[in-house]
Amino acid sequence: MLSGPDTDLISSQDVNGTRVYGAGGDHVGDIDHLLIDKKSGRIAYAVMSFGGFLGIGEDFHPIPWSALTYDTERGGFASGITAEQLQSAPDRHEGWHQDRAWEEAYFAHYGAPMYWI
Repeated sequence: MLSGPDTDLISSQDVNGTRVYGAGGDHVGDIDHLLIDKKSGRIAYAVMSFGGFLGIGEDFHPIPWSALTYDTERGGFASGITAEQLQSAPDRHEGWHQDRAWEEAYFAHYGAPMYWI
């Protein structure tokens, strides 16, 4: 097996559904899926679901992958993300993922290193 608790690799299918813990250690959401840069192969974003109940009213936010760190003790991703950051993140417009100026502002908002540098 290539991925698992005894390796440094993890399958993308194992990332989906993984919990994300915010700045205060509270559960802020779950990874829904990843966005990978086709040219470099780097993971650009983890799209996180949060809010709602039983899938109803859920909201989805791309979170810079570099803003997350896997916490083996919790079995989830730790970050410095706060609820306020999620609420005040730059609005995503159509084509946001092809707008480098928007991406720069977004990564700066989360204080995360940019995946393309």
